[in-house]
Order: sequence, then structure tokens, then C-alpha cells
Amino acid sequence: MHDRIATPKPLVGALPELKGSGRDLRIDACRGIALWCIFLDHVPNNIGSWLTLRNYGFSDAAEVFMFVSGVTCALAYGKARWCGGWTGVIGRTLWRSWDIYVAFLLLTLGCAIMVHFAGSGHLADESNTRILLEQPGVTFAHAAILQYRPVNTDVLPLFVLYHLLFAPLLWLLLRVPNATLGASLLLYALVHVFGWTIPAWPSNHWFFNPLAWQLPFVLGAWWIIEGKRFRPWVTSHTALVAAVLYLAFSLIIALSRSIKPLEALVSQALLELLYPMDKSNLDPLRLLHFLALAVLVVWFVPRNWRGLTTAVMRGAILCGRNSLPIFCIGVLLSLASHLALLDISDGLTMQIALSVGGVLVMIVAAMLLNLIKTRQQPHAKPVEQPTRFELVVNLKNLKTAKALGVHILPTRFTRTDEMIE
Repeated sequence: MHDRIATPKPLVGALPELKGSGRDLRIDACRGIALWCIFLDHVPNNIGSWLTLRNYGFSDAAEVFMFVSGVTCALAYGKARWCGGWTGVIGRTLWRSWDIYVAFLLLTLGCAIMVHFAGSGHLADESNTRILLEQPGVTFAHAAILQYRPVNTDVLPLFVLYHLLFAPLLWLLLRVPNATLGASLLLYALVHVFGWTIPAWPSNHWFFNPLAWQLPFVLGAWWIIEGKRFRPWVTSHTALVAAVLYLAFSLIIALSRSIKPLEALVSQALLELLYPMDKSNLDPLRLLHFLALAVLVVWFVPRNWRGLTTAVMRGAILCGRNSLPIFCIGVLLSLASHLALLDISDGLTMQIALSVGGVLVMIVAAMLLNLIKTRQQPHAKPVEQPTRFELVVNLKNLKTAKALGVHILPTRFTRTDEMIE
């Protein structure tokens, strides 16, 4: 998500660089909006889901969330590499993996407790928690080794694995970025050819196959390191036209499945060929749809886009900066909303109230978390002048720092507590 540098004039209004810590607010905004969409999509039969991507094309918020996570990991761990070397990178990846792992186990327990007190047998089946309630010991043991996952929690085990493996991935990306992306593409292709996956329990099925969904994650990290060379092509008119045409095609196909007047425009044979679209293994049509969306974002949303200052975008930014707790809150909110639709009312008013209320709860929670973080931060200390030895050592890594977008000042070093992830 870099600024486009091609010659076309900006197609939206811009304002001077936003003040702050220097982070790209588009990253937080995209991740926050993706979290809202994931919540809305997880509530069954919810009119709020018509505000999300999945009804207007082949992909949905999952691809956005995975790609942006790769971007933030490259930025955060790249800065850790600059400040603390590979020891710092490994330490931070292990710590972050542990955070996500603990959050996953607590979320699993939270889902089971909520379903248990709701007393809904139907919901226990839909949320895949019945086996946890009936066989808690063996089921939680499989959850502890990431083989069992309640519905809607599937993405967290992926991030446990991806963060654990990010240090060697970053090492490869810094040395052979295109070959690393090529290996990721090859693995993705082999998954579709041979059906490779990782063992799961009780059925051998991952809703998000880690071997396939690693591609948008790696692609996001690769873009931070190597994307500058390919940005002129992404910002070309050819890429824009191709993206718009593909998005228009996917829009017509997706809407024809839910809007009857459009059915006559689309061949039934074509629909049968395209659907069902494999989300577990990231169908290539879904991947292409996400890439087309990314081209439009690069074209129409510059880094200093005026819309980032609006109240809605600021709410999204706050949610994006606290992605792990907000994701967990969103999963529990979607489960509670499902219960409300089953036990209270499934009317249109209730659907709208639950959708709006859930997003507002996520924003308020993000504001509170941000306030807590701000109060816990130590007071700024005077910046000390680096020693000659520190300058010599760090200048050796100048090329790596530039590739990762780290700005080097002669009297200051980037702090790891400013990292995005």
C-alpha cells in the first residue's frame, strides 16, 4: 500500500501529510474495516453483511486481513531487525505468537461458555462447540496443538504459525525476495494440484488451509520489501483497466446469484463452472479479485487521503491498531448476535441494531484499549547522541532499512514500541 508514483493526476482530494508517528494510516484503516466486515459476515442472515465485500465479488474481508497482516509484519519485524538484529526479530515473533496462541485458547473457552449458558443445541452444532462441551479434555488438548477450532476462530491458529515462521521468511525476503514469492506461489499451486493440507481434528479440514492462505500473507510482506520496483506497473492505466473490468465481471456474477433480474444476464453453465468457489484453499478467482481491489486502492487512496480524517475512518484506524483483541471481541459479538436473532427476533430492525451496535462496541473497545496503551507508555526521555560505533554498525544495514521503509535520522533510532503489529 505505497503511494503511487506514476504520472496520472490524483483522482481524490489530498491534504498535507497527517501528523502522528509516521505510520501509514491506510494500513490500520484497511485492517479495521476488514474486522468490521468479518463481524458482520459472521452473523447469519444479517442484512448488515450487504455492506461487506462478499456480496459484490469473489473475495471478502479475509483476503484483505491476511494481506495487510503480511504488510504489518514486514514493517514491524523489519524495524525490530534494524534495532535489535535477528535476535530481536526472533524474540518478538515468539512473543507475538504466544500472544495470539493465548488469545485463541481463551476465545475457544469463551465461545464454549457462551454456547453452554445459552443452552442452544442448534447453536452448539453451528459453532462447532458441541464436541468441546461433550468431550472437553480431549477437545481442548487438540485445540492446544491447533488442530481443533470453533467456527470463526480459524484465522488465529494461522497467525500463530505465520508469526513463528516469519523470521526465516524475512531473512529470505531480504535476500531473494522474488524467489521467495515464487516459492510461495509454487506451494499455492501444489495445494490446488495435490490437495495438500495440515492435519486437523475431528475432521481433516481447515477452513483456512495454512498452505494456501500463506500466499496473500507472503505477498503483503513481499510488497513492502520489493513492491517499489513493481509499483509503476501497478499504477499503470493498463493495470487499472484490467482491474476495473475484472471487478465489473465479478460484480455481475456475484449479484446474479441473489438478484433475480440479473440471472438472465448470466449463463447458468457459467455459474455452475465458477461455483462453489473454494474459500478453504483460496480459489484463484478470489485471489485475482483481491488483487484487482488492491490496484484500485493504490490508485484512488493516496497515503494522505483526506477521508482518513473522518470519524468513521478514525474508528477503523483504532480497531486496526488493536486487531487481536478486537477480532476476539468481534467473534464473541457475532455469536451473541446470532443468539439474539434466534431467541429474541430475527426482524430487520433487530438485524440493523445488532450490526450497528456490534461495530460501535468494537470502536469503543478499541478506544479504551488505545487509552490504556497511552497511559502505560513511559514518558519520553531525551534522545541520546549515537556513538561512533553505533553509527558504523547501523550504516551497514542502511540498505536493508531503506528496503523496509525505515527512516534513518542521524540522532535518532526507530523505537520498537512504535511497531504496528
